[in-house]
Amino acid sequence: MSDSTVAAKPPVNWVTAILFATTFAVAVTVVPWYGIVHGYSATAWVFFFVFLAANGFSITAGYHRLWAHRTYEAHWSVRLVFMIFGAMALQNSILIWATDHRRHHRFVDDNDADPYSAKRGFWFSHIGWMLRFYESGKQDFSNGKDLQADPLVRFQHRFYVPIVLVTNVGFPLAIGWMAGDLWGVFLLAGVLRLVLNHHFTFFINSLAHIWGTQPYNDNNTARDNPVLAFLTYGEGYHNFHHIFDRDYRNAVRWWQWDPTKWLICSLSWVGLTRKLQKVPDVTIERARLAMQFKRAQAALDRKRIRGLQLPQVDALRERVAREYESFQATLAEWSRLRDEWYANTRQRMAQRWEEASFRTQAREIRYRLRMQRRRMRLLIAQIPSPQPAA
Repeated sequence: MSDSTVAAKPPVNWVTAILFATTFAVAVTVVPWYGIVHGYSATAWVFFFVFLAANGFSITAGYHRLWAHRTYEAHWSVRLVFMIFGAMALQNSILIWATDHRRHHRFVDDNDADPYSAKRGFWFSHIGWMLRFYESGKQDFSNGKDLQADPLVRFQHRFYVPIVLVTNVGFPLAIGWMAGDLWGVFLLAGVLRLVLNHHFTFFINSLAHIWGTQPYNDNNTARDNPVLAFLTYGEGYHNFHHIFDRDYRNAVRWWQWDPTKWLICSLSWVGLTRKLQKVPDVTIERARLAMQFKRAQAALDRKRIRGLQLPQVDALRERVAREYESFQATLAEWSRLRDEWYANTRQRMAQRWEEASFRTQAREIRYRLRMQRRRMRLLIAQIPSPQPAA
């Protein structure tokens, strides 16, 4: 490696580097050693899972969906809990975390502007971006005026270090002392919990931009991954999130794992959250179908398609073209219906039947898009893989 390359590297962030290295080393050596030699109490295991979940939900429901994206509003008591246990997750203050994340969405995959661009490799996007003072990670609060107006955000940012010490050291030690298992609780509910929470969250910046599917958009590296969703309380449906980041949900299918969505929705039933933002189902179906058309066209544009003669390829192209015309007609109808809806807002509020009519027509359009998506799936299945060149 040349001297110029070494000199070009930003200075090491020693505080972060030592913290990550030390906690990881203790988690993989001292934690198992203590378990083998002394064992862990039931209290240690209970608070390991309690704090792990509290930290995880405070990041996903609090830092991410509440503060970074404003996908819903929450009662001050809910925000207070998220503020305390979000600090315990030791991923920086709400202000820093949320403004960094907003820049990530605005400049995703831009190596010069995205703080944790996946285009710079797995290591960089997972943890490397925090180990040095990179220019792309320089603090910039210009996109966080709303956050700076929040008293809880300001309080946490000002007293972040004391809150971190009380929650990460004080809480486990106090519980361990009361339970008669001081070091057991500290190692499990303190150290191991912290390391796992760190890397589960970091997987969204790294693996969720490398491993998975892109059913909604392929203009950036974000991917949907149900395995990561399980580890991160629903955050793994990252391809959906990057195109619909104003939706309080990350998973929209009933069978997809998104406990953060369920938590936010459940709290709304008792008045603790409100104004939950949802992208219309028609808009979601439109994105999925657009991706199917894009992939079908790319497959048909190949010069060689195994097992198909030119007339067969032309027939498939014609079918795709007809489906696309139908798609465009359905979208035009949806645009007309939506424009009428907004133009007649006052009348709609006075006449319930107009609202019912709109919902009925919207459901019909959504159904037609879903049926077309199924037809496109069958059509794409008829296009064989490309024939290798001779």
